[in-house]
Amino acid sequence: MHGMKEIIQEAESLPVEERAMVVDSLLKTLNPPSAEIDAEWAKVAKQRLAELRSCSVKGIPGPDVFEQIRERFEK
Repeated sequence: MHGMKEIIQEAESLPVEERAMVVDSLLKTLNPPSAEIDAEWAKVAKQRLAELRSCSVKGIPGPDVFEQIRERFEK
């Protein structure tokens, strides 16, 4: 049986796509997916997309969002 250090070393040697899959799989064991929550998120996403398409809200460009995040957390 592999110890934790060996498992981590082996995982670190994987290509980035496979490491992402390992991380996703492990996170799912800590916070299992919920069909109910997924359905709510899909509902919110569809509503927000409709708002953007109808121009009832204005999107914020990605670089502006990241700048706001940097400013907020650099304090």
